[in-house]
Amino acid sequence: QVQLVESGGGLVQPGGSLRLSCAASGRIFRLTTMGWYRQTPGKQRELVASITSGGATNYPDSVKGRFTISRDNAKNTVYLQMNSLKPEDTAVYYCNAEILTYSSGSAYWRDYWGQGTQVTVSS
Repeated sequence: QVQLVESGGGLVQPGGSLRLSCAASGRIFRLTTMGWYRQTPGKQRELVASITSGGATNYPDSVKGRFTISRDNAKNTVYLQMNSLKPEDTAVYYCNAEILTYSSGSAYWRDYWGQGTQVTVSS
């Protein structure tokens, strides 16, 4: 089994900052691209940031310059530093990872999701 456990969400005022963390644990052979997505009621889940195992990052224009994704490969952990937060950043944030795992003598790639953490930006 593989688990992704997120932490760091909460309530923050506009212009404030939050740092999210997501730690992967369990039967992990390799862990490649990790990312953060967010979702609000009635809308599709959208990519917020992603990072490859080599450190290449990708951001949509809506967060570019405000959010920074990083990772610690030794700890199988990905972080999302969110600065200059806006009310429209309010959402449930989900961690995602592409993981080579194993079971019953076989190895296979699978996409895993965390349980989600609420970020609310409001005065």
